[in-house]
Amino acid sequence: MKTIEEVREMFSHDRYAAMCGAYIEEAGEKYSRISCELGDQHRNAVGGVMGAVYFTLADFAFAVATNAFIEKPDVVSVSSNISFLNYCKGTKLFAEAVCIKDGRTTVYYEVTVTDDTGKKIALVTIMGCHSGR
Repeated sequence: MKTIEEVREMFSHDRYAAMCGAYIEEAGEKYSRISCELGDQHRNAVGGVMGAVYFTLADFAFAVATNAFIEKPDVVSVSSNISFLNYCKGTKLFAEAVCIKDGRTTVYYEVTVTDDTGKKIALVTIMGCHSGR
């Protein structure tokens, strides 16, 4: 099993996630928890957090959860759906990805995005496929 430092190194070349401030808090087999400290660069014209921030964190959480602990990373997303549930009032976001189904060719994950006040902000479902199997 990889250490959290090895997982962080593995995904250190994901430049877009890094640019957005995504940080791998936890990673396990078919699981991850990603965080992001919110700053002015994450805000839209009216001061809210851009929807793309939630989606980026969820997509990165999916990538880490699906690929960090398999011998040859090969899972890619095929379809994603995001539902915005609440307005973010916190200063930090968390995206927690959990596996719902890991089949022979497809995977299905649910990613819950919360803020540091504990409020659920968004729910993302992602279907992926094993590209190399």
